[in-house]
Amino acid sequence: MKQYLELCQRIVDDGVWVNNERTGKRCLTVINADLTYDVAGLKFPLVTTRKSFWKSAIAEIIGYIRGYDNAADFRKIGTKTWDANANENPDWLANPYRKGIDDCGLIYGKIGRNFPKPDGGSVDILRQIVDNLSKGIDNRGEIYTFYHPGAFHMACLRPCMYSHHFSLLDGTLYLNSTQRSCDVPLGLNFNMVQVYVFLALMAQITGNKAGQAYHKIVNAHIYEDQLDLMRDVQLKREPFPAPQLKINPDIKSLNDLETWVTMDDFEVTGYEHHEAIKYPFSV
Repeated sequence: MKQYLELCQRIVDDGVWVNNERTGKRCLTVINADLTYDVAGLKFPLVTTRKSFWKSAIAEIIGYIRGYDNAADFRKIGTKTWDANANENPDWLANPYRKGIDDCGLIYGKIGRNFPKPDGGSVDILRQIVDNLSKGIDNRGEIYTFYHPGAFHMACLRPCMYSHHFSLLDGTLYLNSTQRSCDVPLGLNFNMVQVYVFLALMAQITGNKAGQAYHKIVNAHIYEDQLDLMRDVQLKREPFPAPQLKINPDIKSLNDLETWVTMDDFEVTGYEHHEAIKYPFSV
């Protein structure tokens, strides 16, 4: 929480106004932020200065693991985060690659689980990483990436957090996640949870101990219609102690994550929070 609040305050105090072409709004922006999550110490980075819908955040990362490309599939597992981008983005609605209602195109896991090869076919990047880490192998390139510039025009949104680099050191698994762009009031609330959970899950299914997760944000911003709520409401609140996340120990493989895992397999204990804040979402 301290890291999150410090970043929010930094943007409010030192941010520069930038016009965002995609949304048509101004953003108060800073460049470069680094956050660290202690997965080994079970310190779950859940925002407490407002209610956080953590199940939706976990559902989204499960969707990325499964390679979902349809908002309906994300809804079935427990999140509506892709509804607007799939169905309310004018550019995507007019895109000839859009297949119909709820289609998201080549987003996130859809690319990562089927990364196109120049000589034909595709690579299941996540499967390769899980296989290597399960054997104790780290080739310094265990990178689950969603970033494919040649496919941007075939998706409703470019990936924001686009790279997850796993490193294995003496039986302990670490994660470096890189995010090109971050809506701090709304998105970061989810992204912190997802980075933590992704490392915890990958350690669990590969038989390794979880270490720390390092989260790099390149462009961190607050939209102009979010600023008053952040500055005058959320930053005025005192944070509560960090809660803990419990993951079903029966989750033991990538196949488990792909098939039967639901949000009932995750439990948060000791979560105290202030009331929710309805920040505007920019499509």
